[in-house]
Amino acid sequence: MSDDAYSSFLDKANQDTGASKASTQSKKASTKAVDTEVPATLQGVEQYYVSEADEPFEPVSLKWGGKNMPSENEFGELIGHKGDVSTISTKEFDPKGDYKEVLQAVEKAGDGKARIYRFETGKSRAEYFVVGFDEQGGKIVGLKAKAVES
Repeated sequence: MSDDAYSSFLDKANQDTGASKASTQSKKASTKAVDTEVPATLQGVEQYYVSEADEPFEPVSLKWGGKNMPSENEFGELIGHKGDVSTISTKEFDPKGDYKEVLQAVEKAGDGKARIYRFETGKSRAEYFVVGFDEQGGKIVGLKAKAVES
């Protein structure tokens, strides 16, 4: 085989078919996390949620017209998640005290209390929303992280 033919063969073999893009895009479930200004307290948090895929905590700031924290169903609607949403205790979320900075930032940005919503986005994937209620601003504020749990 000549050098030109071999080069042509390698070029064809390495062409992007677009198949990998289609498969990764279809697996991503997207939830709404920000539709209003994020409090400065939350922007400075640089911590990762440790699971099989360590993911950074990302800010959450969503307009909320309620007088209290949303119920699990209301929270699911607020973020655009169509499946089940549950709440877990801070001890369940942080049994070893690894996420004190996250909890403190959320408590400071909100009403002094943090609530943790959890829902599954796939067979082994979940999202955690650690949020509080900013009654004065009329919004739910906090941090969220994605987890891989198999």
